[in-house]
Amino acid sequence: MRVSLTILVFLICLLNAAAQTNREGAVYSRPYSQMLAKTAMKIWPDSFLLGGDKTAKWRYDQGVILKGIEGIWYATGDADWFHYIQKSLDFYINEDGSIRGYRPDEYNIDHINNGKLLLLLYRVSGKDKYKKAADALRDQLRTHPRTSEGGFWHKKIYPHQMWLDGLYMAQPFYAEYAMLFHEDSAFHDISRQFILMEKHSRDPKTGLLYHGWDESKQQKWADKITGRSPNVWGRALGWFGMAMVDALDHFPAQHPGRDSIIAILNRFAKAVVSVQDIKTGLWVDIVDKKAEPKNYFEASASSMLVYTLAKGVRKGYLPETYQQHAIKGYKGIVQRFITKDKDGKTNLQGTVAVSGLGGNPYRDGSFEYYMSEPVIVNDPKGMGAFINAAVEMEMLPTFTLGKGKTVLLDNYFNNEWKKDATGTMVRWHYTWNDKSNGGFSMLGNIFNRYGVETRSLLVAPNPAALHQADFYIIVDPDTKKETEQPNYINEQHIAVITDWVKKGGVLILMGNDSANAEFKHFNRLAERFGIHFNFDSHNQVQGTHFEQGSIYIYPKHEIFPGISRLFVKELSSLSLQKPAYAVNQVGDIVYMAVSKFGKGCVFAIGDPWLYNEYVDGRKLPDEFENYQAAEKWISWLLRCKKK
Repeated sequence: MRVSLTILVFLICLLNAAAQTNREGAVYSRPYSQMLAKTAMKIWPDSFLLGGDKTAKWRYDQGVILKGIEGIWYATGDADWFHYIQKSLDFYINEDGSIRGYRPDEYNIDHINNGKLLLLLYRVSGKDKYKKAADALRDQLRTHPRTSEGGFWHKKIYPHQMWLDGLYMAQPFYAEYAMLFHEDSAFHDISRQFILMEKHSRDPKTGLLYHGWDESKQQKWADKITGRSPNVWGRALGWFGMAMVDALDHFPAQHPGRDSIIAILNRFAKAVVSVQDIKTGLWVDIVDKKAEPKNYFEASASSMLVYTLAKGVRKGYLPETYQQHAIKGYKGIVQRFITKDKDGKTNLQGTVAVSGLGGNPYRDGSFEYYMSEPVIVNDPKGMGAFINAAVEMEMLPTFTLGKGKTVLLDNYFNNEWKKDATGTMVRWHYTWNDKSNGGFSMLGNIFNRYGVETRSLLVAPNPAALHQADFYIIVDPDTKKETEQPNYINEQHIAVITDWVKKGGVLILMGNDSANAEFKHFNRLAERFGIHFNFDSHNQVQGTHFEQGSIYIYPKHEIFPGISRLFVKELSSLSLQKPAYAVNQVGDIVYMAVSKFGKGCVFAIGDPWLYNEYVDGRKLPDEFENYQAAEKWISWLLRCKKK
């Protein structure tokens, strides 16, 4: 897609963290996502107490904010964001996994939403209490009341009803849980929820989806023929859109339900942009009644729909033309709804506090009802929606740098397995999907933020597989200590890889020290490029004496400009012959090297150094810049590929 000069200027000015301003001229020194997240953290420092609450309750609103903050953590490598998520949920999660204030017998679909953060905490920390809590939420879905076709009721107190909101509350969690714990059949159930919701709530003329549907047609708000509620509420559309793009993150690539949801998403996107305000880029509260005098631009709906469109384009689910709608919408949100008060706090204006159907007092779903609900400042649903949208939009400047490129991670020579919580054997250690200390999930997130698609190669390297890749990472090939029958690099593999590099591929070789690596066969490959991994170990670190793992970077470095200090422990040194040359060394000891070979190049280091433990910010002191170095490294890889 061609990006106009206007859009490029907007991306530089609006999305750059250096100096952002709103329509009032207030200057913002951080990205908007972080500024509003800081406000949320001040309002709710350790639990989630809303006006009228006597005690903090287990509420879905909190999960919307925390999901956005998870995105900030991925975008910064600053563990303060992760620690806030953990602290917030630890208020509710007891050591036995029980959830304070949660009653499964209420069958409230809203209560499932925070489960996404429980899965994050379990995957990162491995603590069993988070899995037990997530199990409890999954168990609710096993017995949750359903319509005759299998659609989840919104709540037990709202029998026979499906609301658009409910898809966001349950399906992304359900999909991630199913992916993690091998419930393959669940994906049929998950896709069914979206299919049923669209089937029963979609207006065939406009393509828009009504807020709710009552199978029994007994509710006063329900059309006696269709069962649909009478109005198209903006935030309900937003919930549904976010549910689709988030649930798709976890779907198996070949599952037929994936294509079904993507098709629904495309119909949905076409409909919602047709009611986007041309001048401001925003959406009104009741989106198909823009001309009604009482109607108003609404912050949460606009933020959710921007998030849906932007992420849908980034992930390849939607055509690129929708990106311009997301950019225009985001610009409108910032200009109209983001303000800064006299104390310097960033605030979000313009979110309707709540809108629902039925209940007591009864909500009839009329236009007048929706207009009667209060519009407030810093509503958590709106704040969470905006933080998520801002995180997504703040990816755009870097996303274009590597768009269309693919990084392939070897899982053949590094092929370690272990039993997971279900007793199933799964791959682990330096894999994209592993969020624990030894995983590469944070590195994968950075690659994705730079537009590079992450894939894994589960078989031996071959011309067809490498032809689809721009970058190929081989990390710490197995010894018999790690894998009973290791896959050693042989001459056929070397010939395939060497030919690929010669034609322009970028190869990354990450070894390990003498106690943890396979050297003999790995070196046969490395030596084709003038690189030899030495059978030694440097930067031995005793306990928390992290300074012992320091590697200093000189100014104006070829790969790491602006970076001063890295942490790399227990790595092997390198011996070099032309065409290889050192890019980091201390005296005669070489730690990193580059080899220009044919049209391609090779980067080598004697450690897997960019795994989560030393990139995600939770362990290293602030003076180490591994996360920032990973960003610089990926930028260099992209430049290397262009050459």
